[in-house]
Amino acid sequence: MRICEASSNETRRSTTLLDHKTVVTKLNQMMNGWANYFCLGSVSKAYRAVNQHARRRLRRWLCVKHKVAWPATKQFSEASLHDRLGLVRLSARTRSFSWASS
Repeated sequence: MRICEASSNETRRSTTLLDHKTVVTKLNQMMNGWANYFCLGSVSKAYRAVNQHARRRLRRWLCVKHKVAWPATKQFSEASLHDRLGLVRLSARTRSFSWASS
């Protein structure tokens, strides 16, 4: 819950003047730090939830910043958020670890 609250704070409307690289970098740092701390045990469900929340918040932030109607999944698809903007995929971090699957 705290990581979702933190990502919500980083993507609030008052931060739309920031560059998207700054916001994505901050989100990636928070998510990677959280994932490094909570990497023990079965984490796949938690990683999916955090990824989903971060994508939704970043997409909403981009819609506000660029004045695009929500949800704008065509302009800001999941692939573009990860591949073009560089948002981290937590689920890819532990794909090779057998203990990370649930």
